[in-house]
Amino acid sequence: MTSTSTPPGLARFNALDQDTALAALLEACASTAWARRLLAARPYAATEDLFAASDAAMAELTAGDLEEAMAGHPPIGRPKPGDPTSAREQRGMAGASDELKSEMLELNLAYQEKFGHVFLICATGRTGEQMRDALKERIGNAPEQEREIVRAELGKINRIRLTRLVEEDAPV
Repeated sequence: MTSTSTPPGLARFNALDQDTALAALLEACASTAWARRLLAARPYAATEDLFAASDAAMAELTAGDLEEAMAGHPPIGRPKPGDPTSAREQRGMAGASDELKSEMLELNLAYQEKFGHVFLICATGRTGEQMRDALKERIGNAPEQEREIVRAELGKINRIRLTRLVEEDAPV
């Protein structure tokens, strides 16, 4: 690390009381185990340290912890009403045709029936067609393989959300 000072947004996060910091982390990822691991490792000197802690915590999540984390994510194509985070992340579906939205609904239901949870993908920067194609490809996976893909996708989502959390002017 070349800088000797903690970035202001990260310093603000480090200074939050336990309950406020836990709530902020649970907004980023609904896994209580993940959030508690990150909380316990504070303070962070650099954003990369926070990312490393997040990645390590993701790697340790049990199947139940992953289910808890996935429960915090709405299906692709149906962001939570009034939730700017899911709407922003799923922007690629916003202008999708009714046909694509209908196809995504059918695919989401088939995926959920097979795996028992929503289809999870880091949707930021992806088009509706790219998300549909990924869903079509992944629905053929074995459950164990899909669980590890979901873990990796959650890790990507967490990094994006943590970045937003520790930006200098980000409100908590």
